[in-house]
Amino acid sequence: MTTGVLLMTYGAPRDDADLPRYLAAVRGGREPASDLVTEMRRRYALIGGSPLVRITQSQAAALEGELGDGYVAAAAMRFSEPTIAGASRGLVDRGADRIVGICMSPQWSPRLMGGYATALAEAASAAGIPSAMAPAWHREPAFIATTAERVREALDGASDTTAVVLTAHSLPKRVFESEPEYIAQLHETAELVATAADLDRERWHWAYQSAGHTQEEWLRPDLKELFPNLAALGAREVLVVPVQFLADHLEVLYDLDIAAAEEARAAGLRYRRVPMANTQPSFIRALATVAGAAEERAGAVLS
Repeated sequence: MTTGVLLMTYGAPRDDADLPRYLAAVRGGREPASDLVTEMRRRYALIGGSPLVRITQSQAAALEGELGDGYVAAAAMRFSEPTIAGASRGLVDRGADRIVGICMSPQWSPRLMGGYATALAEAASAAGIPSAMAPAWHREPAFIATTAERVREALDGASDTTAVVLTAHSLPKRVFESEPEYIAQLHETAELVATAADLDRERWHWAYQSAGHTQEEWLRPDLKELFPNLAALGAREVLVVPVQFLADHLEVLYDLDIAAAEEARAAGLRYRRVPMANTQPSFIRALATVAGAAEERAGAVLS
């Protein structure tokens, strides 16, 4: 048997001309307002375009090498090329008899991520092979360890005036109210990472980032709102640690490295961020563990 492993994430616009189509896809088919398109064009231009697709493809190639014989791996995007359907066909063409899907977010929300499972099931069914999704892997020890490793490296030589802020993508409050288990997973990951990184409780903080520009209430505390409080408590530097993102993309390269960094400096803080996992060897080994555990767990389904 040959197992195909599909790494699935949101995707990114191919180029400037593809941006309106991409935004409409993310918004469930609703055409984006012209001012939204203009603003997103500005952001993508500032970061030189999103590297997310390329990085996820590199992660898949590294994972295939880590898993070895009997496995093939590919990247797939929900809202851009390569699509989940197309990538699944590619795995079958390369000999896959079954497919294990991994959502490239360690925490799992049926409401936010259920579309990945549906798309994978449809693609595998069309190809005539079984499939299974990896469940939430937000407490996977290998993932926690590799994230903590990056935190410890970033803090090497730092003074006790460096505050650490662990972050996750904000959500409308109504989503939290309908799926509190998902928010609990985010907090659990943060607690585990902080413990593994040997962070004193008074040194690290929790915040949400990348809140949408809508009239409804989003989860707090917001990262940028936290900076003045950290400075008032004596912090001189802030180190941001995303616990949900696994690769460089817009929410990292713009929301954190440009927008949040400006807010931190305005509050009198030096700003740093831990490197994203990308193709870090220990992270790829963690992904291999997740894939193996998912395959074992879904053995009866995949056989």
